[in-house]
Amino acid sequence: MTPAAAVRQSDAACGQLSRPSPGTWQHGGVTAATPSPLFPQAPDSADAVLEGLDPEQREVATTLRGPVCVLAGAGTGKTRAITHRIAYGVRAGILQPSSVLAVTFTNRAAGEMRGRLRQLGAQGVQARTFHSAALRQLQYFWPKAIGGALPRLVDRKFQLVADAALSCGLRLDRGELRDATAEIEWCKVTQTVPADYALAVAKATRDAPRDPAELAQIYAAYENTKRERGVIDFEDVLLLTVAVLQDRRDIADQVRAQYQHFVVDEYQDVSPLQQRLLELWLGERDDLCVVGDASQTIYSFTGATPDHLLDFRVRHPGATVVKLVRDYRSTPQVVHLANGLLSQAGGRAADHRLELVSQRAPGPEPAYTEYADEPEEAEGAARRIRDLLAAGVPAAEIAVLFRTNAQSETYEQALADAGIPYQLRGAERFFDRPEVRKAIASLRAAARFGGNDSALDDAVDLPSQVRAVLSGEGWTSAPPAGSGAVRERWESLAALVHLARDFTAARPDATLADLIAELDERTNAQHAPTVQGVTLASLHSAKGLEWDAVFLVGVAEGMMPISYARTDEQVEEERRLLYVGVTRARERLHVSWALARSPGGRPSRRPSRFLDGLRPGSGGAAGRTTGQGATGGVERGTSGISGTFGTTAGRAGAPAVAARRQRTPARCRICGRTLTDGGELKLLRCDDCPSDMDEGLYERLRAWREVQAKHAGQPAFCVFTDRTLVAIAETAPEEPGELARIPGVGQRKLNRYGTDVLAICAGQDLAEAEGRD
Repeated sequence: MTPAAAVRQSDAACGQLSRPSPGTWQHGGVTAATPSPLFPQAPDSADAVLEGLDPEQREVATTLRGPVCVLAGAGTGKTRAITHRIAYGVRAGILQPSSVLAVTFTNRAAGEMRGRLRQLGAQGVQARTFHSAALRQLQYFWPKAIGGALPRLVDRKFQLVADAALSCGLRLDRGELRDATAEIEWCKVTQTVPADYALAVAKATRDAPRDPAELAQIYAAYENTKRERGVIDFEDVLLLTVAVLQDRRDIADQVRAQYQHFVVDEYQDVSPLQQRLLELWLGERDDLCVVGDASQTIYSFTGATPDHLLDFRVRHPGATVVKLVRDYRSTPQVVHLANGLLSQAGGRAADHRLELVSQRAPGPEPAYTEYADEPEEAEGAARRIRDLLAAGVPAAEIAVLFRTNAQSETYEQALADAGIPYQLRGAERFFDRPEVRKAIASLRAAARFGGNDSALDDAVDLPSQVRAVLSGEGWTSAPPAGSGAVRERWESLAALVHLARDFTAARPDATLADLIAELDERTNAQHAPTVQGVTLASLHSAKGLEWDAVFLVGVAEGMMPISYARTDEQVEEERRLLYVGVTRARERLHVSWALARSPGGRPSRRPSRFLDGLRPGSGGAAGRTTGQGATGGVERGTSGISGTFGTTAGRAGAPAVAARRQRTPARCRICGRTLTDGGELKLLRCDDCPSDMDEGLYERLRAWREVQAKHAGQPAFCVFTDRTLVAIAETAPEEPGELARIPGVGQRKLNRYGTDVLAICAGQDLAEAEGRD
C-alpha cells in the first residue's frame, strides 16, 4: 500500500474528492504553468515533498484531516509548512487540487504561495486573497442570485467619501478624507452599521478622528451615494458574498461542493467579516488549517483581531495544534532581542507568545545609536549602508524601516546624496507599475518584429537586446541623480535588465520570446524580480519580508510607540510592531533614534520605552527571557473539551493550560542543562551527553517499526521518529505511564503501539510483538 493510500484509509474524510471542474468561477481559466528555468525542479514524489522539513513542519504537512491550528513564530517557515502540506496532499492523491482554497491577505503573499506550489508540482490549487476569492464567486453567482451584471467595483473611495461629506455640509481636506475613509472601512469589516458607529467606537476604545455623530452621518451618506451611482467598494465584495451565501442555500452548497479543504494564512489578521465568510465556505465541515502568530497582530486599526486564532480550540475542541518555534531566519542575537521585547509585553496576545529558538550560527550583536537630530540619523544610516555595500552586502538585502511614511523623505534624500540606489515599498505591485507594463509591451513587440528594428542590430545576446529596448523607455547604464519618481522608474527598468541577465545565465540559448514567456508567467504568479536597491518601508508594509541587514530608525518615544497610542492595547500593538521590525533581520540589526527632529532643535526625545532593559546601559536585565513563552511541539485536541491556548484563570480550559505555562523548564538528565532544542527535548538529554541506550533494544524497535510502517503503507517516521526510538531505548519503560511521558509518543500512539513497544522493552519475542497490530 502506498503512503497516500494509507492516509486515505485512516483519514477517510480527507479523501472525499470532488469532480475536476472546468475553468469557470473556481479557476478563472487558469492553466498549468510551464516549467521555468528560474524555479527549481519539482520533487519527484509525494514523499520527496516532505524532505527537509523539521518535525513540526512535517506534522503540519502530514496532518491533512482538520481542524489544524499552526502557531508559527517569525522566521519559523510557516509558508513552507503550509505549501508543503498542500503539495503533499495533492501529490499523494489525497487532495484534489481544485478542491483546495488557500487564502491570505495580500496579493504578494498569494502570488508567493502560488509560486511555491508550482515549484512543488501542485498546480491548479487556488491561492488567493479573501477579496479575490470572494469577487470571483460574486461575479459568477450574481446573475443567478440577484440578476443582471455585478455593479462596477470602484478602486478608490476618496471621491465618493468627499461627495458624501459635501452632501452633509462638510468639506474635508485630504487628511480628514483619509481618516473618514479608514473609519468607514473599519465599520464595514466589523459589520457595524452607521446607526451603531458611536457605540461600537466606545466599546472598542477606538479614537474617532472627529465627532462620531458626524462620521456616522458621512458613513450613511456614503452608502447612499454608492447606491445612487450603482457602484460597490472593496468591502462590499465580502459583504455581498456573505449575503449571497447566507440567503441562497443552493449557491452555498455549490461553493462547498467545489472547495472541501481550506488553508488560511496570517489568521491573526482575520476580521469579523472575513471570519464570517470563512464559516460560510466551510459549512458544517472542519477540514481547515489556520496559521498565525498573535505576537504579529499589527493591523487592529483595520478590524483585524487575534481572537479568532486564540479561540480556535473553543470552536474546534478536537483541533491539532502545532507550534513552530525554530527560527531559521535570524541569528541568536537578533532572536534574543525579539524574545526580550515580548518578555516585557502584556495583554492576551502576550500570554500566548512563542519563545523563538534560533537555528543559525551566531552573528553580530544588534547596534544601538543615538543621534542629535533626524537628518544626522539618516546620514548615519546612509554611511553604515555604504560600508555594508563596500563589504559586499547586496543593496537588495538591506532595508530601512520606519514607523510612518512621512519619515521616508529624509532617508530618500540621504541615500540619494550618498549615491545609494533604493526602492520604496508599499507602492503598486511591480507588474502593475506603468513603466513596467510599458517596458514589457516594448519587449513583446521587439520579440515579434525585432528583425526589422535597427536598434537591435548591435545586440549580440539577450541581455544586450533587453538593454537596447529599455534604453528607449528611459533606462541608462548609470542611475539618475536625486530621488523621487524618476529614480523609482529607473529602478523598475533596471530590475528587468538584471532579470534578463540572470535568465540568460540559467538558459544561455534563451531568446527574447522565451523571456517574454517568463515575464508572463511571473506576472500571473506575482513573482516580481528583485529590485537592486536598498528598501525603504514602513514597519507595517515590511510584514512578511526579510533582509540580511535592517536599520530600525526613529525608535524614540512619540514615534515608537506612536504618540496617539494611549490605551494599554494600543501600546502593546506598537510593541508588536517593533517586534515585527526586529524579526525582519537575518544577520545585522541597527536600532537608532534622534534626540531632536531638526538641527538645533531642543533635544527632548528619549529612546523608546520598549528598549528599556534590552539595550546596553538602559538598566534592567538586558534581553530577559523568562522561559514562559510557548515551546514548539504538537498538541492533540480532545472532542468535548473546550479551551484556548494559554487561557487565563476564569475561562474555559484554564487549569490545564495554566499548568502547562507553570511547568519548569526541561533539563538534561545527564548534565542538568536547560534544553531548548526539539530533538534534545525528545531525548531529555543534550546531544553531546553520553547515551545509556540499549543498542539491542533500539535495533529490535527499529525492525518492529519497519514492519508497522510497511503494514500501514506509511514512511517509518510516521510510526515513531528515530529520536523517539532512541528515547525509548534509553528509558526502557516498563508500564504505559512511563512510555506516555516520552516526547513523541502521546496518547494516540500509546493506544495504537503501546502494547507492542512495552512487550519489546520487556524482552518478549519480536515476532510475538509484531503479531498484535
